[in-house]
Amino acid sequence: MSRDGSKQGMSTRLTSYGDEGFSLFLRKAFIKGMGYSDDALSRPIIGIANTYSGYNACHGNVPGLIESVKRGVMLAGGLPIDFPTISLHESFSHPTSMYLRNLMAMDTEEMIRAQPMDAVVLIGGCDKTVPAQLMAAASAGTPAIQLVTGPMLAGSHRGTRVGACTDCRRFWSSYRGQEIDDQEIAEVNDKLVPTVGTCSVMGTASTMACLAEALGMMLPGSATAPAVFADRLRFAEQTGTEAVRIALEKITPETIMTQAAFENALRVLLALGGSTNALIHLTAIAGRLGIDIDLAAFDRMSRETPVLIDLKPSGDHYMEDLHHAGGLAALLREIRPLLHTDVITINKRTLGENIDSVPVILNQNVVRSRENPIFGQGGIAVLKGNLAPNGAIIKQSAASARLMKHTGRAVVFTSMEDLVNRIDDPDLDVHADDVLVLQNIGPKGAPGMPEAGLIPIPRKLAIQGVKDMLRISDGRMSGTASGTIVLHVSPEAAHNGPLALVRDGDLIELDVENRVIALKVNDHELDKRRQETPFETPTENVLGYRKMFLEQILQAEEGCDFRFSRPPLTSKVPR
Repeated sequence: MSRDGSKQGMSTRLTSYGDEGFSLFLRKAFIKGMGYSDDALSRPIIGIANTYSGYNACHGNVPGLIESVKRGVMLAGGLPIDFPTISLHESFSHPTSMYLRNLMAMDTEEMIRAQPMDAVVLIGGCDKTVPAQLMAAASAGTPAIQLVTGPMLAGSHRGTRVGACTDCRRFWSSYRGQEIDDQEIAEVNDKLVPTVGTCSVMGTASTMACLAEALGMMLPGSATAPAVFADRLRFAEQTGTEAVRIALEKITPETIMTQAAFENALRVLLALGGSTNALIHLTAIAGRLGIDIDLAAFDRMSRETPVLIDLKPSGDHYMEDLHHAGGLAALLREIRPLLHTDVITINKRTLGENIDSVPVILNQNVVRSRENPIFGQGGIAVLKGNLAPNGAIIKQSAASARLMKHTGRAVVFTSMEDLVNRIDDPDLDVHADDVLVLQNIGPKGAPGMPEAGLIPIPRKLAIQGVKDMLRISDGRMSGTASGTIVLHVSPEAAHNGPLALVRDGDLIELDVENRVIALKVNDHELDKRRQETPFETPTENVLGYRKMFLEQILQAEEGCDFRFSRPPLTSKVPR
């Protein structure tokens, strides 16, 4: 029992045998087989979600982090117990890690609910793991604190700094364009990931780490410390100590992840030039708390929130440089007038107090001032039009200026298979000013909304030196990618979306300044095509998780969560 008489530790969440005393007796008998004493078992229990996997280099340092968290928990008088959950790595998840994000969230949520713990430390890193864990924490309602594995260090190739995975894509594009040979592409493959940890650029993993800190669910400063630095282990120890405090004080996720906190996170996403995926993830996390993300209001925020972080893919530097420049606090300080600095964070301080506690690093060139931005508006713009009635997005900070207002002829691929079969066909009817359109890679259509929105430049054009084209899909792209890419078109093609009606030769207009994405085909012709186009994804012969996924998955603007995991919405952000 705790001091106030409520259940604590081993006495919580007892297995039901019809005799509560026997349930506790049996539980203690089995856990003592692990060598625990009655004194240890009388303390607050801190669960530690262990996402280590031999498939997941992003989480290669998790065993060391767990030991450091345990040390912090024990120094604070708690009992740490780690437990395994699903681990997702972007490159080792078929068909895509997004297909499995909600499964990981369910697994984590139910393991938190099922096992005795007074608080939980969530150790994640690779793209979908942090959002899955925050979704789980929001639903489970148990005191929780996030800890990320941290970014890898940058590598070096022939005297040039390189890092996963913006440079992965850059070198592969050069290889497709025959600018580098087999020997060099094999050589650079050894240099892109020099240490364990998440991608060293402002991809989805780094973006979500920064947003977890901005939300207040993670210790200040802990978003940017590289995976192999001693700083990372010290943050892990401090996280364990804080976990004991939030357990005793019963600080639950909904008290931290408030409407104002989500507004702060959206501001930070825009100022980071962060991953487009993060908008879907924030929407899913907020949705678990009954909070709706308003895309129109988000776009208004974008017009007044400049990109200030000079990191790839929107800039030139790497995550370790941001850490040396003062971490996320350096950015928060620059956009402070746009933030709710009075929100309470996981360390019991306000966001403003956390910002003030970090020294200013003079003469750093990674975080720009608002007077000298990388890009004058936010990294992401929201588009609408007859091609995307419910919205689409573009990472404008990583797009080509010449294509921000463009009208071109559609070259349509109806599926991933069709893309793979035809994109490098020398007879493909395609020109540099055309618009590449990929259908049926949305939440239902793929399924799982893969990161295939970065449609490859057709080989025949890549060899001619073409580096970018306007590309449109109902899928996603990696946060490490760049280019003029319209994503998250909603409704998706497989869900009665107009994207399914696009045909080769149709004209498509993009006007980012006016936030327009339009199919230049008259309504009569579209109605005719609609009658001829099969939409719904068949589920009658599908079983198991995939059947549940197809029946329950929501669209991009609703976070691609499962319908049954999202309570009624009671508020909206931005306000």
